[in-house]
Amino acid sequence: MWEVRMSNSRKVPYFYNAETKEAIWDAPPGLTEGQIKSLPGAELLSGGGAPGQVRASHLLVKHNGSRRPSSWKEANITRSKEEAIDILKGYQAEIGGSGDKFGELAKIHSDCSSHEKNGDLGWFGRGQMQKPFEDTTFALEVGQISDIISTDSGVHLIMRTG
Repeated sequence: MWEVRMSNSRKVPYFYNAETKEAIWDAPPGLTEGQIKSLPGAELLSGGGAPGQVRASHLLVKHNGSRRPSSWKEANITRSKEEAIDILKGYQAEIGGSGDKFGELAKIHSDCSSHEKNGDLGWFGRGQMQKPFEDTTFALEVGQISDIISTDSGVHLIMRTG
């Protein structure tokens, strides 16, 4: 019999089978959405995305090799990838481990339209983001900030928020 519980360490819901003592992050295979919603503790799922999804914010710095080298701040981005990384290293040093500071800097400096929401990209699952971004986000713990990663969009710092 499956139920939904809240992880004390990650602060996110997980699925627990009281009979087998099995605990998993993703919804148990074979259950319909209706069955999942009727599980004991299912209300814990309503505060977040669907099972198997994560939520993240990012701070993007584009460069002249980016897929679309323009943003809300600059019509034509000419900086090199190395310059973009140096800029991001400066932001990284300012952020330390502070989620609040991350959001402040993303709002002002991110080359993504998500800057309007302090870099928040909302909930997403596997296959919805570029692979390096997805892999990094899923590997982070909630509240953890990544090192600098590179995608076709530019260079990023990612903070997992859910």
